[in-house]
Amino acid sequence: MHFLPTLSALLCIAVYAVICNATHYHQQRPLLSEAVCFSLSHALSPASAVYYPGDPLYDKGVYHYAISSTQRSKCVVEVGNANDVGKTLIILGRRRTPFAIKSGGHAMNPGFSSTPDVHISLYRLSEVKYDPISRIAEVGAGLIWDDVFAALEPYGVGVLGARVTGIGVGGFILGGGYSWHTNQYGLACDSVVAFQLVQPNGRIIDVTKQSDPELFFGLKGGFNNFGIVTKFTLKTYPQGEVWGGSIYNLEDTLPAVQAATVAFQEKVTDPKAELIMTYNYVPSMDQIVVTQLMFYDAPTPPSGIFDALMDIPAIQSDVATRSFHSFIKILPANTTIGGRAVYAGFPVMSLTRTLSEIMVNESKFWGRALADKTQVSLSYDIEMFLPSIYSHTSDKSAFPPRRDIPFQPFTMAYTWNSSEFDADFHTAAVASSDYIVKAAIAEGQTELLDAPSYPNYAIAGTPLEKMYGENLLVLRALKARVDPDDVMGLAGGWKF
Repeated sequence: MHFLPTLSALLCIAVYAVICNATHYHQQRPLLSEAVCFSLSHALSPASAVYYPGDPLYDKGVYHYAISSTQRSKCVVEVGNANDVGKTLIILGRRRTPFAIKSGGHAMNPGFSSTPDVHISLYRLSEVKYDPISRIAEVGAGLIWDDVFAALEPYGVGVLGARVTGIGVGGFILGGGYSWHTNQYGLACDSVVAFQLVQPNGRIIDVTKQSDPELFFGLKGGFNNFGIVTKFTLKTYPQGEVWGGSIYNLEDTLPAVQAATVAFQEKVTDPKAELIMTYNYVPSMDQIVVTQLMFYDAPTPPSGIFDALMDIPAIQSDVATRSFHSFIKILPANTTIGGRAVYAGFPVMSLTRTLSEIMVNESKFWGRALADKTQVSLSYDIEMFLPSIYSHTSDKSAFPPRRDIPFQPFTMAYTWNSSEFDADFHTAAVASSDYIVKAAIAEGQTELLDAPSYPNYAIAGTPLEKMYGENLLVLRALKARVDPDDVMGLAGGWKF
């Protein structure tokens, strides 16, 4: 019998179709990703490998410093060379399959270097080559900085790399990169001579200032928007033994620590000296433990630089003269490994006594407010650099968008155990960092109204304009030129 459907019947059919299509999509997405994994396993050379859940090498591939940044992908693709990276990007782009790119696994924003779909690990891109004639080093993007420093140490040279153990090469440089040598030489991205880039269409190119100045500019702070960087060619610098280490002080020494730290910020102009001070709220003690990371790029610092800090009674100290690689290995970076974490970075012009007091109060206030939410620790890190750090090059870079504002990249780190409270810690971190910046502006640091946030520290949700300023329009045009099909938009991170 032929009949015309009623309006209610049509609505029922439409709703049913939507439900079926939605169900079909969610059923098919894992299958599509698994099919792509299968294709990749047959398309790549023996230099690469594809791993699946249950394999220990799969677990190594998806591993992140913070468990909150780890996702269970359908497979891990360990690419062994640039050609295989190109094949991978072509297949992912054609299938429109979301993917992740991981170097060291220290991205704290969820989804920035992880995915439930196809996970690309750069681990096998781990070669270091040094040319003593040109004094440059070629460094694979899958290395951690510990291994780079160790490989270059026999030559008596170093590069601008991470300040603590376990940090990956790729994300560090592509985000800008502050190092223990930044006072002397600038940011890590300033030391790049060339990027080996696998473009979204699979083509492999070497990007230099001469070959493509616009793309060279974009890669210095622009992350993975333009393809996958597989190798960096870096300037090297003389590197001998250094003096430094960490000192721990209890809360009753805070007035002395604060006075000595503010004096260091105001008076020390030696570019070989750097200091990071961290206020750590320890819930079990309900007090602040101060960690001071000291560095001097020589076997012994001149008198007067660190004396006031060294004279304060400490509960623990490992300050000594040692190789640079050994210095990096002993710095306390892994005490909260395996927990959930959020970073919130913010620019500050300089540390003052008032600002120091505010950070202490913020640490205690939020430490106590979050104490019943499986809190492990709260840290407020004060990183002190000279005003000249952005003047070591006249070349422009994606980050920082301005080099005439001598801001410093301060950061906060919150760690906890239960995913139930992810939103609570994220909200608290945003509120606390905003409060500190507003307090600094009210104190007179009005340059912060135009100072950018460091992308490697910026918390998820930070507007791109806040990190890249007027560069953002140029970067978006560059992205459209290099990646017209938006293949890199399938990956996580800051997207232009």
